[in-house]
Amino acid sequence: MEYKVKDIVHIIKAKADGCTGEDTVSLLLTDSRRLSFPAQSIFFALRTKTNDGHKYIGELYRLRVRHFVVSKMPADRDSMPDACFLLVGDTVKALQKLAAYHRQRFQIPVVGITGSNGKTVVKEFLYQLLHNEFNIVRSPRSYNSQIGVPLSVWETNEKHTLGIFEAGISQPDEMHSLQPIIFPTVGILTNIGEAHQENFISAVQKCREKLTLFTAAEVVIYNADDKFLTNCIESACLSHKAIGWSRINSEAPLFIRAAEKADGKTTLQCTMMGIEGKFVIPFTDDASIENVIQCLAVMLYLKPSSLGDAAKFAHLEPVDMRLNILQGINNCLLINDTYNSDIHSLDIALAFQQSRRVDKAVKSVLILSDILQSGTLPKLLYKKVADMISRRDTDRLVGIGRNLTAYSNFFSTKEKEFYPSTEDFLASDACRNFRDELILIKGARQFHFEQIAGLLEQKVHETILEVNLDAVVHNFNYIRSLLRPETKIVCMVKAFGYGAGSYEIAKTLQDQRCDYLATALADEGEELRKAGISIPIIVMNPEFSSFNVLFENSLEPEVYSFRLLDAVIRETERRGIVSYPVHLKLDTGMHRLGFNPETDIPAIAARLKRQSGITARSLFTHLAGTDEAALDGFTEQQAALFNRAAQALEEATRQKVIRHILNSAGIERFAHYQADMVRLGISLYGISAAGLQGLKNVSTLRTTILQIREIPAGESVGYNRKTFVERDSRIAVIPIGYADGLDRRLGNRNGEVSIHSIRCPIVGNVCMDTCMIDVTGTDAEEGDPVIIFGEELPVEEIARRRQTIPYEILTSVSARVKRVYYRE
Repeated sequence: MEYKVKDIVHIIKAKADGCTGEDTVSLLLTDSRRLSFPAQSIFFALRTKTNDGHKYIGELYRLRVRHFVVSKMPADRDSMPDACFLLVGDTVKALQKLAAYHRQRFQIPVVGITGSNGKTVVKEFLYQLLHNEFNIVRSPRSYNSQIGVPLSVWETNEKHTLGIFEAGISQPDEMHSLQPIIFPTVGILTNIGEAHQENFISAVQKCREKLTLFTAAEVVIYNADDKFLTNCIESACLSHKAIGWSRINSEAPLFIRAAEKADGKTTLQCTMMGIEGKFVIPFTDDASIENVIQCLAVMLYLKPSSLGDAAKFAHLEPVDMRLNILQGINNCLLINDTYNSDIHSLDIALAFQQSRRVDKAVKSVLILSDILQSGTLPKLLYKKVADMISRRDTDRLVGIGRNLTAYSNFFSTKEKEFYPSTEDFLASDACRNFRDELILIKGARQFHFEQIAGLLEQKVHETILEVNLDAVVHNFNYIRSLLRPETKIVCMVKAFGYGAGSYEIAKTLQDQRCDYLATALADEGEELRKAGISIPIIVMNPEFSSFNVLFENSLEPEVYSFRLLDAVIRETERRGIVSYPVHLKLDTGMHRLGFNPETDIPAIAARLKRQSGITARSLFTHLAGTDEAALDGFTEQQAALFNRAAQALEEATRQKVIRHILNSAGIERFAHYQADMVRLGISLYGISAAGLQGLKNVSTLRTTILQIREIPAGESVGYNRKTFVERDSRIAVIPIGYADGLDRRLGNRNGEVSIHSIRCPIVGNVCMDTCMIDVTGTDAEEGDPVIIFGEELPVEEIARRRQTIPYEILTSVSARVKRVYYRE
């Protein structure tokens, strides 16, 4: 929804500087890297422990953002003459005030959920069960923080008829800030565990703090069999609002008479305000059962008629959080749960492991780290942990951490072993000795349990690819200088960064404030996320089997067909995701992948408008011949077709998209079509797609001479005797072959290398791991460097010899060739 800036000034009680006219904004921006539509955005310069949003104001201004909420005026204010600054004491509080005001504009029922565990699952179950009854706005994933909650509530508009938001806290008084933002009419208190307990005097204090969310609610729904929760609600003077469900008290408004588990399902027999009911759900673990019961109670209060369709409970899908089930080595099954490490979540995870243990002969193994931030004395904590593990019949415990090691005598599993650190465990033989086991991996993030999947293998090879990161920076900025300041750039790092190594290239580009990266596959994007790359990543060729990798790593898929579009929408709904960015591709003449721009736009728009799981972040196409002047007419035809389709989509959806059609050659030859964004590929790596001068070479493939042999005239060299020397010759052997990416077609004097800037032909057939070169007449010696391609032997020249393109040369360098990065 749009707000006039002058109204925001009043709402957040700001001092305005440079704000004039009737300017409006609709998007709240707190992360400068997520900028999409500058003119519609107002940036809140948030200060955190690790960063300060104020330092990105200048950059955002250059990207056409004009409205800023700040707690201090920038020193270079005069350099931003048409910027509007809203000066406040605390930008986080200002963000919260604005969201709270926005909430009060809508008189709709709002469900507020808090507790230590289960918030996101209950929220998503409610959405699955009620989305046909209400138009629902809800928190994306677990956006439940001091910043996440206001951003979630801001998404509410006049079309919504129900809101579902979750709230989490880690400090006293935090819920006081969130309560007016969510302002729930219906409250759900899931449970109280020990996560973030260290910041509270007691569990009672934490529970009372969470209950602050419900001070103005009509009802509070909770498990009345939990005496701790009951006492907290009474002490908070909320008993008159409480609706407690029970498995014990038959007088409760919602009484669960029985929960019968069989064949992977649970049948709930209920009495709801005197009416009998039966619901079959596709879960048997206790956590899921309790979460569904919370939903029953909400539905009973909000809209009892919604319980009439019991079949929808049978179709509930599990909410994919951070607990993953994976096939392991040696016929093992892995349950990876590193979402949090408090004792309550451990109990839930152990119960889930137990429910997955269909074959009792399968050994259950727990790999557990120290439990951090519990607020409990270690001795008491690990005694409780030991009792819990014993109750769940765990066969083998692998404890990692100094505290677990110190209290190892508390544990009585059949097998147990302890290590001070993850590194110590990885260095042992134990990580290789799992077979036919059900393994629960449960650890705090600080322990980096992802490393337990395997040991790193060092690659040693005398052939190396040198990558000049300064050249990457130069090429990026050089191309950027050819564009309008507001034009975004997406840099292609697919195919292992065009052979140069995707992570180092990506890190360099991220430091240069690149707008987007693009990979071909989701696995490539996942590796970048694991390496710490945080800027948006587009996956150009998403596979249906890669959805888990996509969503778990915030990777944005290209969508090119209705089959893929429908599948992505279904997946976002299953996972409880809203407004997930996707990039729609049109086929304007390349005839590879893409929607038909002349016939498919109405259907695309219809699908987008009737769902909330995805949002079309960008619309693009591939131009078929921007590097050939003879095809310029066809390029113009493609551009015109694309622009008509883009306009039609925006008019149909009433939503602006980022448009982009230019690749590297297009940037060089058709800059007037740069639109909102361009895709920078081969030019980034120093190869001009259309004769552009000024780019720098990035990659140099080099090796060394292993041995030099004196070969008499008339003798042959290499397999199949394909090359005969016509004179007495010096033949050098170098450790690079077709397994390293050297094309066999370059053998037998069809290709050259460079030694001390002297060209030497490749003789004989190229072998798998070596090849031979003729160094006759040079002063080459064993151990000398040899250039396969680089500044003195350009990739373009080799490509011409092979009758191919530079892309193939660069991307053919195999993974066993070590990459060496340097800056001049």
